[in-house]
Parts: sequence; structure tokens; C-alpha cells
Amino acid sequence: MARAPLDTGATNRDNAAIAAARPFMKFVFDLFPVVLFFAAFKLQGIYVATAVAIVATFLQIGWVWFRHRKVDTMLWVSLAVIVVFGGATLLLHDETFIKWKPSVLYWLFGSVLLGAQMLFGKNLIRALMGKEIKLPDDVWNKLNISWVIFFVTMGILNLLVAYNFDTDTWVNFKLFGGLGLTLTFVLLQGLALARFMEPERNK
Repeated sequence: MARAPLDTGATNRDNAAIAAARPFMKFVFDLFPVVLFFAAFKLQGIYVATAVAIVATFLQIGWVWFRHRKVDTMLWVSLAVIVVFGGATLLLHDETFIKWKPSVLYWLFGSVLLGAQMLFGKNLIRALMGKEIKLPDDVWNKLNISWVIFFVTMGILNLLVAYNFDTDTWVNFKLFGGLGLTLTFVLLQGLALARFMEPERNK
């Protein structure tokens, strides 16, 4: 019985979407403290939520260490940022510091991606996604830069919301806005990458 021809276009799009989603999945895992921050804020307010986010980040690192016996450098950076800015919010009783935390973290992520490429010739997005897809070098570079631009933009948007809307709106944006914009960015990126995928052949 003859087999139906493989829809290579759909397969390529699926593979590209999976590869593009790797940074997104890491982002979702990193959202664990943000989700708890959101819930705690709705129940107890900004200061309890800040304390919860700090504890949640420690727990997140403990879980990663328990499972893999190593912790990604950027997760340590996330811990340092939340401890510094969250700690300042609690000690000074000033929510401004915790509102700056997402922007600082976004900009640090962008700086690491850009610095690794410009200073050391290392494309971290390629290191993360290279096992799933094969792309020309210039496309990898553009992909890396696109994430840099995304992180810079997200940092700016966070401050625009923080300084122009109330805290409740900012907290909603921190979770739903960040997740929604990142998902949209990844889906568009997956569609753009699909045309570079090598066609798969029937075996």
C-alpha cells in the first residue's frame, strides 16, 4: 500500500517552531517565581509578593541543582538580581526597586547574548538551538541579534508600564504581557526559520 507523501513544508515548520521554542521554554521555567509573585501580590500585596519571589528563586535553583547537579549561570544572575532589587524593596519599603528588576534582567540577558557574539565570537542562541536545525551563519547571527533586540525592547516596555500605570497593571503585564509577547515573538521566529530548514526525504 502506497504511503502518502510526507508534507515536508509542515515538518520543516514544526522543527523550526520546536527549535525556536527552546529559549521560550527556558523563559517559561524562569517564570516560576513570577507566577508565585503574581499570586502573592493578588493575595497580600507587593511586599509579600517580593519576599515570595526571592524564596521562589532560591527554590528554583535548589530544584535545578537537585536534578542536574549544576546551575546555569544566568539563573545565578537572576537570583542575584532578585535578591538585590527585591531586598532593596523590602528594606526601604519602596516598590520602585522591584519594578526595575525585570528590565535589568532583560538587559543583562541581551548584553550576554551580544557580548558573547561580539567579544568572543560565540553565538549562544546557536549553542542552544543548533542541534535541532541547520542554518547559515548569517542567519544565526541575525537570530541572535533579534533576541538581543527583543530583550532590550521588553526592558523598555516594562519601565513604560511601571511608570505610567498603577502597580496592579504592572504586575499583570509582568506575567501576561511578558508571556504573551514572548510567545508571539517565538511563533513568528519559528515561521521565519521554517524556510531555511533542509527538506526531509522519504525513507
